[in-house]
Amino acid sequence: MANLKDIRNRIKSIQSIQQVTRAMKMVAAAKLRKSQERMEQARPYARRLNEIIQSLLPDVDRNMLDLLDVRDVKRQAFIVVTSDRGLAGSFNTTIIKKAEQEISAIGKDKCELFCVGRKGRDHFKKRDYQIVEDYIEFWNDLNYNDAIEIGQCVIQRFLSKEVDEIRVVYNYFQSVGSQETMVETLLPLTFSQTDSDNPTDRIYEPSKEQIVQSLIPRHLNIQMWKYLLESYASEQAARMVAMENATENSGEMIRDLKLQFNKARQASITTEMLEIVGGAEALNA
Repeated sequence: MANLKDIRNRIKSIQSIQQVTRAMKMVAAAKLRKSQERMEQARPYARRLNEIIQSLLPDVDRNMLDLLDVRDVKRQAFIVVTSDRGLAGSFNTTIIKKAEQEISAIGKDKCELFCVGRKGRDHFKKRDYQIVEDYIEFWNDLNYNDAIEIGQCVIQRFLSKEVDEIRVVYNYFQSVGSQETMVETLLPLTFSQTDSDNPTDRIYEPSKEQIVQSLIPRHLNIQMWKYLLESYASEQAARMVAMENATENSGEMIRDLKLQFNKARQASITTEMLEIVGGAEALNA
């Protein structure tokens, strides 16, 4: 049976870890509240802007804007959005695994990566993937300018025809306990067939072409902003759940160790009593 001192030291060690995980859970919960508010504010605007562009695209000449250029896909770029830090359960693992599946389906030599977050950058760098740009250490001060900076770099890659398609792998926030790994095409912009099947009689001022030219750059920035907000909220939710589970597990370990400690102490007391009784009987004999 384990030494009483060793068990006591293990209990103290786990209690210290439990305090850390409980504090991390509270920090993640506070960050989640703020990030969820920003995400929910951005969603309606991004969705409505996308609907407007979707309704206009079938009626305009795609040749008027390079961002609408649909080419034969010979080379793809992936924007992989992960976090800078771990201790968030399977948050980063699922994104990296999904990105690897998408890349392997096309061919590693035909893909290049924009890594948003340290975890994704470190993983793909060790495995010799072609990383064009990486963006790290900005999550705590996340703002719209970060989305613009990333978006401009990615868009320039498409406009220079170095890649023919750009896809994004990120976590979509559904609830605190559920985040869905999504793969979306950022460029080129396409429209769904259902939108073109139901035309509406509207008069546009200025022309549809001018509206599309004005809205598409804004739409791309908003989409990138949405990816960052969704990912950040998902990260905090995953970390909060992971730390909550760690706190509960450490509590169970402490209870088991205390039970083990009490059993060991009881056995030690019993042994000492038997030795005393045995010694007394030996003296009487």
